Amino acid sequence: MKTYLITGGAGFIGSNFIHYLLSAYDNIQVINLDKLTYAGNPENLRPVADDPRYEFVKGDICDSTVVERLVKRADVVVNFAAESHVDRSIGNPDDFIKTDIFGTFVLLEAARKYPVERFVQISTDEVYGSTETGFFSEKDTLLPSSPYSASKAGADRLAYSYFITYNVPVVITRSSNNYGPYQYPEKLISLFTTNALDDKPLPIYGDGKNVRDWLYVTDNCEAIDVVLNKAEDGEVYNIGGANERTNLEITDVILRELGKPKSLMTFVEDRKGHDRRYALNIDKIASLGWSPRYTFEKAMAETVSWYKQNRQWWEPLKSGEYLSFYKEQYKTNL
Repeated sequence: MKTYLITGGAGFIGSNFIHYLLSAYDNIQVINLDKLTYAGNPENLRPVADDPRYEFVKGDICDSTVVERLVKRADVVVNFAAESHVDRSIGNPDDFIKTDIFGTFVLLEAARKYPVERFVQISTDEVYGSTETGFFSEKDTLLPSSPYSASKAGADRLAYSYFITYNVPVVITRSSNNYGPYQYPEKLISLFTTNALDDKPLPIYGDGKNVRDWLYVTDNCEAIDVVLNKAEDGEVYNIGGANERTNLEITDVILRELGKPKSLMTFVEDRKGHDRRYALNIDKIASLGWSPRYTFEKAMAETVSWYKQNRQWWEPLKSGEYLSFYKEQYKTNL
């Protein structure tokens, strides 16, 4: 039996990855270590909460005592745990430096002390910075432009250093913008979809022509699994959806899917240091046999439909009820 330690597993991509693992494999054990900050939601994993193969541990990746105890039990570590919202990093960069860099250090030290088969560091395309043309390859220079992307670049390179210096079997993935079920409603697609459902304004930064490559979260989960099983130690793999869209185009799709008027579109002052375009070359991971399975149209329709059908999941998050409720519920695990 293989034991996976998933950090940040109550978050958006982490919880989707846990669902994926438990659906794809029978003879495994999954340990989910999550601090349950505002974006860590146990409701994301309610469907598997009683699965004997699943174990939840409330804890911080900066806590070496908890981390070492769990890494000692694990065959594989996949580090999703991170502060991840650019807007929040501009106002509170210290939280990002602590979790994203120091927390990764604590995990790497534990993996050095208690060797694992594989350590996957989940990074982001934002570490490359912005480009008007072309596509970033894994060998391009990292030029992060926000405290968030800088913290992820630091963790990314720290993980690589542990491979070079200590031979920790690190692999790094850098994915483009993910979307899908269970995404905290502060990111573009989840925020705009839930706002539109309530006929609230959709706040579009600047001229709305910033471009992102959109990757359905299930495709990303499958790509991470391919990396776990087929990648070479010390390598970096870009994961992209080959779906470049402007923020205006994304907004149009959401409004069309929900039958809502364009009058909900509201242009606001642009974000500080707002990168214009991210785009990834994914030839390297394609050489391992992976390519995205979902078309943008199908995945967007499924995503919008999920938020439409799951008001009970996102309404408490947007009302502020979530934090007080779950802090009370999980206080015995502190």
